[in-house]
Amino acid sequence: MADDPKKVDHLLKLDGANERLHLIKADLLDEGSFDPVIKGCEGVFHTASPFIINDVKDPQAELIDPAVKGTLNVLKSCSKFRSVKRVVLTSSIASVAYDRKPKTPEVIVDETWFSDLDLSRESKLLYRVSKILAEDAALKFVEKNNIDMVTINPATVIGPLLQPTLNTSAAVILNLINGAQTFPNNSFGWVSVKDVANAHIQAFETPSASGRYVLVERVAHFSDIVKILRELDPLLQLPEKCADNKPLEPIYQVSKEKAKTLGI
Repeated sequence: MADDPKKVDHLLKLDGANERLHLIKADLLDEGSFDPVIKGCEGVFHTASPFIINDVKDPQAELIDPAVKGTLNVLKSCSKFRSVKRVVLTSSIASVAYDRKPKTPEVIVDETWFSDLDLSRESKLLYRVSKILAEDAALKFVEKNNIDMVTINPATVIGPLLQPTLNTSAAVILNLINGAQTFPNNSFGWVSVKDVANAHIQAFETPSASGRYVLVERVAHFSDIVKILRELDPLLQLPEKCADNKPLEPIYQVSKEKAKTLGI
């Protein structure tokens, strides 16, 4: 990857990259490969986990192993070095908000919620399964090994892209303006990538930070997203109708109280 210009050129062009950026090859599935990266570090931010919704041919290899084994391999490396003061783990609202209780506008989701693994497996929502398993494995490992870990659980992250390639979250929006005839009957949480990046920094630098932080700017149905896009650019060819004739999936609330303690 470090030799692939398409994957690293945008990083090398960042302000200060020449002085402060070091790219080191490592493999999430290769235990110990992060040792030379983490040695001497005070803060470790583990953000890498495949986000694939469609066209998953081998869920274990493509989603679950990189998420679970990858997270544990990073944490195992962290456990070897006393220099590491805190680990900030990027999880997801996927491991928070989805259980068997119906969500309505009166329901308030917060950091104490945990998604139902069996429900996610029954629904064949494999990305969600990978995030539930990875966060659970991480929590158990850091407790056993006395590692200070703060977890960030963002909703669907949208905003400016650093890389030249399209990611899955941004593709959700692009699909609406690329000729889609209908919009999905789903309500999601949404959050700016800039807020998520800031939350990671604050989670490391704020001594009192602990536990999980759910990051959601707002919960909106896809019909609301279409309205926002239409207001931003009336010339866009946007879908006019929902993908099914069922009642629109209700929105719900997500508590922002704990995130506010990070200044987010």
